[in-house]
Amino acid sequence: MCLPAFFKEFAVFEFLSLDNEIISLGLRSGLLIRIGIAVGTLVAQIIVIKLLWKLFRVFSNKIAVFVQTKIKPFKIKNVQLLDKNHLRAFFDFLLWLIKWVITIALLVFTIPIILSLFEPTRGLASRLFGYILTPLKNFFIAVLRYIPNVISIAVILLISRYSLRLLKFFAQQIATGRLKLHGFYPDWANTTFNILRILVYAFTAAMVFPLLPGSDSQVFQGISLLVGFLFSLGSSSAIGNLIAGIVITYMRPFKVGDRIKINDITGFVVEKAPMTTRVRTHKNEFVTFPNLTVLNASVTNYNSSTEPGQPGLILHVDVTFGYDTPCETVEKLLLTAADKTEYVEKSPKPFMQIKSLNDFYCTYEINAYTKNVQSMMKIYSDLYRNIQAEFDAAGLDLTAPYYYNIVKQEQKPDNGEGEKNGL
Repeated sequence: MCLPAFFKEFAVFEFLSLDNEIISLGLRSGLLIRIGIAVGTLVAQIIVIKLLWKLFRVFSNKIAVFVQTKIKPFKIKNVQLLDKNHLRAFFDFLLWLIKWVITIALLVFTIPIILSLFEPTRGLASRLFGYILTPLKNFFIAVLRYIPNVISIAVILLISRYSLRLLKFFAQQIATGRLKLHGFYPDWANTTFNILRILVYAFTAAMVFPLLPGSDSQVFQGISLLVGFLFSLGSSSAIGNLIAGIVITYMRPFKVGDRIKINDITGFVVEKAPMTTRVRTHKNEFVTFPNLTVLNASVTNYNSSTEPGQPGLILHVDVTFGYDTPCETVEKLLLTAADKTEYVEKSPKPFMQIKSLNDFYCTYEINAYTKNVQSMMKIYSDLYRNIQAEFDAAGLDLTAPYYYNIVKQEQKPDNGEGEKNGL
């Protein structure tokens, strides 16, 4: 009875030993298979990366040929910003960046796959996949949730864009005189359009801002407040000049091309900018005035007298003569000189006025109308020349009478007082 039992126990032991060997062999073969898969995956990855890099080299050569033969240098108003070498370097950098992004992405997704094949590193692989997939999942979920806001922003921007186009169309029609509005001058059109454009931009920003991602975060709001504070602090004078420019536009004290006088500077307006006014003097000097200065200064516009319905600008010259010269003679000579001056209007006619009666002489003023303000300096020069010529022809000296009076006083005898004093 003991012998069969012994053989029975021996058989069981042999069976268990054989089973363990089979299991061990299976484990070893499974491990070898996983190692083979990992090595194969890694080799395939290396091959794919090499092919990818070779493909990018081919792309780089193709792009270099394309840039040299097809693409023209990038210019803005005849100013070359990028030549062919710059464009080729830009495309090479772009290809290099894409190549490395794809390479790193392949490695990032391959390493967790290889680690997941082995039991000791399977947890690490799961964490790596979580590090990669969780941000991507959150990103795509956020994008999907943000799609309605994107649509709303697109609609707001579209409405703003076509509203600006409509306003610009009406501004151009008013500025060119094709569309006339009672009490609205054509030179107001561009300024009004700029004001309305700023309002549209502000309204658009106010509508879009709440729809931006992160607009409700305290950091975003703090940065916005800081930027607004710095802008308001550093641009107070600039905003003052800007507002002054708007006020000047609607006051219409002058326009481009007018001959004006600001304080002691006389010249022609060549530019009316939102913040400054530029004037070209008769010496071809360009003087720039801040609009705040113009708004607070006394401005004389010589062209206002030449507008339709106005007789013209009055040019005037003062002449002094003693009382021994008849007033009629002086008036006749001054009117003749004014009539011979170019650009002096024949109607209304020139006229003479007596400005003052002094101790030794009388001050006469000749007044002449002109509508050619652009040639004002030349008109004055010709008028001076003609006055001198007319009085010379009449034998009258234009030397100031009080000069002769001073000479007579100096030449007057001292009634013998000098001899008494031994002089």
